[in-house]
Order: sequence, then structure tokens, then C-alpha cells
Amino acid sequence: MTKKQKQMLLRIGVAFLLFFALKVFKEAEIIEGMEEFPKGFVIYLIPYFVIGWDILYKAARNICRGQVFDENFLMCIATFGAFGVGEYEEAVAVMLFYQVGEWFQSYAVNRSRASITELMDICPEYANVEIEGELRQVDPDDVEIGTVITVKPGERIPLDGIVVQGTTMIDTSALTGESVPRKAETGTEVISGCINGNGTIRVQVTKEFEDSTVSKILEMVENASSKKAKVENFITRFAKYYTPIVVCAAVLLAVIPPIVSGGSWGEWIQRACIFLVISCPCALVISVPLSFFGGIGAASKIGVLVKGSNYLEALADMETIVFDKTGTLTKGEFKVTKIFPEEKQDELLKLAYLAEKYSDHPIAQSIRDAYLERTGEKAEEKVEDAKEISGFGIQAVYRGKELLAGNEKLMKKFGIVCEQYEGAGTVVQIAWDGAFLGTIVISDTIKEGSKEAIRRLKQSGVKKTVMLTGDKKTAGETVARELGIDTVYTELLPGDKVEKVESLLEELKRGTSKEEKRAKLAFVGDGINDAPVLGRADVGIAMGSMGSDAAIEAADVVLMDDHTEKIAQVVGIARKTLRIVKQNIIFALAVKGLVLLLGAFGAANMWEAVFADVGVAVIAILNAMRALKIEKE
Repeated sequence: MTKKQKQMLLRIGVAFLLFFALKVFKEAEIIEGMEEFPKGFVIYLIPYFVIGWDILYKAARNICRGQVFDENFLMCIATFGAFGVGEYEEAVAVMLFYQVGEWFQSYAVNRSRASITELMDICPEYANVEIEGELRQVDPDDVEIGTVITVKPGERIPLDGIVVQGTTMIDTSALTGESVPRKAETGTEVISGCINGNGTIRVQVTKEFEDSTVSKILEMVENASSKKAKVENFITRFAKYYTPIVVCAAVLLAVIPPIVSGGSWGEWIQRACIFLVISCPCALVISVPLSFFGGIGAASKIGVLVKGSNYLEALADMETIVFDKTGTLTKGEFKVTKIFPEEKQDELLKLAYLAEKYSDHPIAQSIRDAYLERTGEKAEEKVEDAKEISGFGIQAVYRGKELLAGNEKLMKKFGIVCEQYEGAGTVVQIAWDGAFLGTIVISDTIKEGSKEAIRRLKQSGVKKTVMLTGDKKTAGETVARELGIDTVYTELLPGDKVEKVESLLEELKRGTSKEEKRAKLAFVGDGINDAPVLGRADVGIAMGSMGSDAAIEAADVVLMDDHTEKIAQVVGIARKTLRIVKQNIIFALAVKGLVLLLGAFGAANMWEAVFADVGVAVIAILNAMRALKIEKE
């Protein structure tokens, strides 16, 4: 609880005790004439000013600024009217219970903001840089790329970089929601905002502070509330026109019946005051944004950043989800998965290792890794005259005889008949001394959790899953089949991906029912070539841990730990948030509408009016706070 909330709670307590004491004195007739003017008026002004002085001040300030019609103005007019007709108790009660509702709102917002505020605490205050042989604390903004900084145990990593010395465990929970620490050693990439665990490490900075992960996260969080959902914008517009309409209606209610029927002015002014108290749109204006804020807070707790409530609303309506393959559903790490014939595996792997020994290509690296993993040592032998033939493979001389390692085109080029391989993956054919020896297959490996992510999404009601890839048809279809993806498009260039997403969006628009037309499409990607597609989709979802800066910038939702399983969880949070918003709107309008009619016909007193305003607002706020709770998987 904040200091301001504690002060407000004290004011509510003091005002309530004064109000209760006056009621006791009145019933015990300790103070005579409490219902008469001016004695009663002056006595009841004491608790009224204790609890309501700030409302009077805000109303006066806003009127001076030209912002007349707001809830502060309604409360002032309603309580002034109650004092005017001699309902002193009701005037104090209305202000007292209104402030109770405001306190609940403040407390709820503070709770909702807490999980997001934790993210704001990830901003590092300093970086340790060695200057003239000693460590000095400098502003992270002043550290240049290439500088080596020292991060001590318990300190927050101030900038993105690569560990050049030391080993430690890193706590990433503030960013990813993952409670298990990650090991970091020489060569490991580390991101700013995480906490260094048990070892001192030296990190070479790879990004300036303004481009660092922590800086981008803070920017996303700060801008999240500015992007409102359609229902939020509707409520804002509704309140803008609703408030002046009800004020005019209250004035007419106070004036027209006494003139037309000759009734009591006091009675109709009292009804008008009751009408004003009931009509205050607090429940809607407070609870709807609070629900969305709670939803964004719940998502941040599990390490998912949603850049605005409009994207939360879109996720709730998502029916089609499109995935990039490499780096999203698969690791983007090529590994040797098959070698045949089996009896020649060691020989084939050694020849491929020797041929690819000096190549920088990812395929060559995967062959070297496989050989070292199998043998545990580097081959001492060397090849001669090794040269790379672009688009074909490697040609070299081994033990005085020609060695070839490459694709089928390389074999054909040198007149060697090889066996055809029809499966998925990149194929490296090996030939030596004019004879074909065998085949090595290198494939991208599927990420742990990808299959579970697709299963959960279908379980959550997503109707269509699609995969886009630049890989060959066989490789793409194999991955799609293994993961249970409905549709796959292969051999695509980045521009082709945009076209495919455009056509899928057109399919959604052709829906006939209202629900089908409202359906949204999400795209999940991680690479720089995914940025245009992320921007085109209704909801762009990017990988925050290993994703490119361009992808994260273009995305609407960022998965901080790259776990695609969390997409289904966020969809669940979004749908729950929308349910809460609709519940609050229906409940608030129904209760207010009913009590407004009762108030206009004199069947509701000021106490019912207080419930219709403050009671409904408190119930709606408590309901909105449910958006913060994360459902267990």
C-alpha cells in the first residue's frame, strides 16, 4: 500500500467516525437541532470537508480548465443538492462512500501495476568499467560497444553483451518469468536486466544502452497503455457524451415536474440529486481499462510483453496462427541426423570432416561438431587443394586421390552415380577416388515444446495453424507433419511470406457471420526477414530472447524466453480479460439503468443511489482484478 493510499484510508476512517458519532448524537438527542439550518448544515460540513475537500478542488480545477463534465463535478452537484434540500446525512454518505470506491480503485490499479512495475525495476543504475586499473561505476548510457564491463555477484547486467571471462548462473525471471537460473560462461550471450548470480563475469558490450534489451522492454511497457482496445475507446467516447446528457436530464427532472404539476421543488431536486449520483459512470470508466491493465500485467508475469490492450483484444479473437519455421518452431541449429550406409558411418564422417575442415558454412560446422562429438578429438590428417564450388560443395585431394563432398549436382558434375535421397534435410554426398561412398543428412532440429505449443493452441480454439518456410517442400512438410500443423507453404522468399499472410487475411475477411468477420490472424517469427510479416498480421508475435531487433520492434507481442507454448496461455489471458470486461459493462449498465428509473420515479433513495454508483464500481473493480490471476495449466 502506498503512502497516499494510507493517508486516504486514514481520512476515510476519521470521516466515518465523525459521521457515526453525529448519527449517534442525533438519535440520542445529545445535540439538538441537527436537522435544522444552519446548525445541522455547519455540523455536517465538518466530516464532509474531511472526506471530500479534494473532490471539490478537482472539480473546481477542471472547470477552470474547461473540463466541466466529469465524476468530480457530478459528486459536487449531487451533494450540494442534498445539502440544499436538508439531506445532510445523505450528502456526507455519498461523498464518503464515493471515496471508498476511489480507494478501492487506487488499490486495484496498484495491484495491477505491481507486476509491470517489477519490469520497470530492471533498469540498471550503473556499469562497472575498469579505468586506470580500478573499477569505476559509470552511467550505462556512456558505455560504448566493445567495452569490457565487470558484473559482480548480485548485480544487474547493465548492457547486452558476450561473456569473455568467468562462469555464473543468471536469474532471468524478471524478463522471462522463468524461475530456473541459466548458466553463463565464456562465449555466452547475456542480456541486460538479468541478475548475475554467484560468480564475477566480464562482458564485452555488443549494444549501446538505447538499443539494449532492457531499454526496449521499458519503452514497450511505457507505451502499452497508449494503445487502447476498441471497447476501451468506446467507453471513453461513451463517457464523454453520457455525462453532459445525464446532467441535462437531472436539471430537467428537477425543474419540469414542479412547473407542470405544481409539485414540491425540494422533492424533485432530491430526485435529481439521486439521479446524478446513480448516473456517475465510474464503474465503466474505471473497471474496463483496469481489466485490460490486469491482463497485460498477467501476461508480463509469465514473461510475455503485450504492447497494448488492442493487441490483447485481437488475441482473444485469434482463429488463425501462422508460424515461421527456422528459429521459431525449430532451433535453427543444423545437426547430422542420418549417415548411411551404416557400416561406413565413421569413414564417411571423417572424410566429410576433412573436406569441410576450413569452411565457414553452417553445414560444415554441423559436420565438424558431429565428428568431434563421435570421436572426441580432431583428425590430424589434412587434405590438399581444397576449394569450394559455389552451389555444389567441396572438391579436395586426400591421400593423392580426389575427394568430393556436396550435393547431387556436384556428383553429376564429376560423373559419379549416387543414390537418391527423398527424405527431409540437407544432403551431403561423399565420393572418393571416383567412387560414391555414401550420404550424410543434416537437418534442423525441432524445438522442445513446439509440438505442445501447437496442441495447446488447437485446444484453446484456434481453428487453423499454418507454417511458412524457405526450406524445400520435403523438409517443410516433414516438420509440419511431426508438429501437427494444418497447412505448410515451402520454398518462400521473405516477400512471398507477406503475400501468403495477405491471402490468409483475405480468407478471414470473406467470412459470412459476425464472428468470422471479427476473426484475427497472428504471425509468429524471430528473424529480421520476418519483420514485414509481423507488421502486416493482425497480431505480430516475436521471440524476445534470440529474436532480431527488427522483429521485436515490428511485433505487437514479445515472448521474452522464446517458449511458443506461452502463446496459448496468453490467448487464455486475453479471452478471460475480454469476458471480465463484458461482464462489467453488462452488470454496470443493467444496475444503473434499473436504479435510474427507480430514482426518477421516486422509488429509490440516496442510499440506493450510493450502491448503484459506489457499490457497482467496487464490485466491477474486484471483478476486474481477477484478470491479474494466471490460470494454472
